[in-house]
Amino acid sequence: MPAHIRPAAVAGMFYPDAPDELAHMVDQFLAQASRNKKSCPSPKALIVPHAGYIFSGPVAASAYIRLSDCTVPPKRVVLIGPTHRVMVEGLALPDVEAFATPLGEVALDMEAIRRIGELPQVTTNAVAHAIEHSLEVQLPFLQRALSEFRLIPLAAGNASPESVAEVLDQLWDGEETIIVISSDLSHYLPYEQATNVDMLTAQAIVGRKWPITHQQACGATGINGLLAATARHLMQAHLLDLRNSGDTAGDKARVVGYGAFALCEDTP
Repeated sequence: MPAHIRPAAVAGMFYPDAPDELAHMVDQFLAQASRNKKSCPSPKALIVPHAGYIFSGPVAASAYIRLSDCTVPPKRVVLIGPTHRVMVEGLALPDVEAFATPLGEVALDMEAIRRIGELPQVTTNAVAHAIEHSLEVQLPFLQRALSEFRLIPLAAGNASPESVAEVLDQLWDGEETIIVISSDLSHYLPYEQATNVDMLTAQAIVGRKWPITHQQACGATGINGLLAATARHLMQAHLLDLRNSGDTAGDKARVVGYGAFALCEDTP
């Protein structure tokens, strides 16, 4: 694969590596997702989990199904996810022009990337993106939910909510742009404790109360940046689904929490 394309790193682990099987799985998740068209029919931002599809896929689908209701189908996706293996200061861009999945290539929005690359909190770090799953696992859902789009992928490390919000403000634009924050919730708590902790986190997100801690959500950096950005935009946040691995495909002794949220611009 040419050097300017980031190859899929977790296909065959977090999701199927066979294109037909992957497309069928994602389409099934989307078909089964409950839909409430009165709740945020045209989201500006989504918060979605990033575990293996058998664990978090049904929860993620409850957010991605909303994209089919958008008045103007998004043509650009700003995707922020946490780094799990590489320490990063600020937000890291990749050094490629496209990301690949078994479903094909996703072109990056190079003009927008050059624009935010001038901000001091934004760097280029190929290593941070090389095997990071938090961004990659969102792409097959986006590929099945949107006919065509360009991507701005940002791996979030040590960054303040205000610095993330500044980047989002640079990219906010209109209905053609949607923001996707990749984050799981609590990690490895007993089922009942996780359920209570995650509900409190969900209530904070819906109430747009931050900061969210990294114990509450591994993608707290992106969530907090998004919530900080909503202070300058009229927004409403909606909880779409809240479950954990004990509800989907795991035991209940030590679970990981998953939440799906949609944030919509509110008319004055």
